[in-house]
Amino acid sequence: MSSVAASEAPTTTPPVPRSRVILASLMGTTIEFYDFYIYATAAVAVFPALFFTGGNDTAKLLASMATFGAAFIARPIGSIVFGHFGDRIGRKATLVGALLTMGLATFLIGLLPTYHQVGIWAPAMLTILRFTQGLGLGGEWSGAALLATEYAQEGKRARAAMWPQLGAPFGFILANGFMLLLTTFMGFNSAKNAGELNHSFLVWGWRVPFLFSILMVLVGLYVRFKLEETPVFKQAAERNEKVKTPLAEAFKVAWWPMIQGTFIMLATYVLFYLMTAWILSFGIGKVESGGLAIPYRTFLVIQLITILLFAAMVPVSGWLADKFGRRSSQLVITAGILVFGLSFGILMNPANVGTGADANILRIIVFMAIGMALMGLTFGSMSAYLPELFPTNVRYTASGISYNVASILGAALTPYAAVWLNSHGGVGAVGFYLAGAAVLTIIFMAITHETRDVDLNTMERK
Repeated sequence: MSSVAASEAPTTTPPVPRSRVILASLMGTTIEFYDFYIYATAAVAVFPALFFTGGNDTAKLLASMATFGAAFIARPIGSIVFGHFGDRIGRKATLVGALLTMGLATFLIGLLPTYHQVGIWAPAMLTILRFTQGLGLGGEWSGAALLATEYAQEGKRARAAMWPQLGAPFGFILANGFMLLLTTFMGFNSAKNAGELNHSFLVWGWRVPFLFSILMVLVGLYVRFKLEETPVFKQAAERNEKVKTPLAEAFKVAWWPMIQGTFIMLATYVLFYLMTAWILSFGIGKVESGGLAIPYRTFLVIQLITILLFAAMVPVSGWLADKFGRRSSQLVITAGILVFGLSFGILMNPANVGTGADANILRIIVFMAIGMALMGLTFGSMSAYLPELFPTNVRYTASGISYNVASILGAALTPYAAVWLNSHGGVGAVGFYLAGAAVLTIIFMAITHETRDVDLNTMERK
């Protein structure tokens, strides 16, 4: 049978219920981001005391943030490895592999000995497992985004694609809510107990969220095994459009869109990790280190409250992108991120906002609410915008590379750079860092075509 005939053959596979696609894409990214955020929280509140020694508090925090960044180095590699199989054998099987990789690495972190038990081997093993987490997440996002977009109804692709994006705030709420309950129940206060290595939370309590992740992974695997392959990939396979080496093909036919996609994601990533990872270290950090000295649990509550705006704005982002276009809506939102970055020195300077018991909590909540709302607006439609830049036979690989190279430029360096900038130039310097990223993103969005009306099967405009 010819490839043309094959493409015209009616399918006998019953359609997959929309609810199952939503659950599979949302569940997977929620688990992946839960795993990621558990590490981010521990990197600030736990790992500096347990896995690093010597130097001052800032030096240990920087060392911990360096292991946090190791995952971002791994993510482009993960996008290449999992992208190869995602474009060769299909989205479903590859998503199962990505989830297993991430989940097992997170579980094993919960079993690691500390520096005080095995010395330098502890941070070495922590870095390796963090790297493995990055490999899994590198393959997860693009697969989940493709699962949503390649099943989407006509004219509703951005609204369908926003479901895996909700995994980010949901995973954050699960991870940090878990940590909040644990630290409250176990009476752990980062401002008072961080150096008490015999405290039950530092002895074993911090391990519980990492170990718990294996149960979530089992649920996620069950949901994904119930899926069928996406119709867009099936049609590409029937037309014999699969390529032997998706990576080589991606660099041959889509090298420029990969660069565009990388910088389109840049400001989103910088904002994301300023508002989740760095802001926690700034909020609970000591005054002499440039922080606000707010108790860990208090600041975690602020994050958990304001991240609800992140979740609420994700579907709004999808609706805006379908109504006004990806490029137009994102240009306006990124301009808002630029202005927000310029406001850091005014809104969050310790001299203005206060520190410790004198900190103006309402002012901090307003700042966090603005950042989280912008985060939801910029993040929500990216899972449609990036995949739409690429043809089906390299879409998993190319969109994953763009997304995850952006993670190196916009996220791997961000928490580390922000700690350094704040200690040397104050919180206003951190805001200028975000504003600079927003300028680069605006430039690349301005020179990228609108993708709302692209046909994912033909990559032609309607």
